[in-house]
Amino acid sequence: MSPPGTSSFIGEFPILVGAFQINSLVAALAALGMILGAAYSLWLYNRAVPGNAKPNFLLKFSDLNGREVPISLPLIVGGATVELPMV
Repeated sequence: MSPPGTSSFIGEFPILVGAFQINSLVAALAALGMILGAAYSLWLYNRAVPGNAKPNFLLKFSDLNGREVPISLPLIVGGATVELPMV
C-alpha cells in the first residue's frame, strides 16, 4: 500500500507511467492489482487491530503454556544473539 507522499508511491508511480506508455493493458492490470492489494491490506489491518477483535475470536488464543516455553526459549535466545554483517 503506497499512499501519495510516501516513498513507495514515489517508486510505484513512475513505474506505472512508464508501463502505461509501453502497454496500457498491463499498466491498468498493475494499477488494479495495487488498488486491490491496498484494499486487502486495510481490511487485514482492521481485522488484526486488537481494538476491533471480537471477544469470541480472542477466546481461541491463549498465552504460552508450560510445553511451549522450552520450545520458544532457543528461538528467543538465538534471535537475540544473531549479529548481522556490516555492509
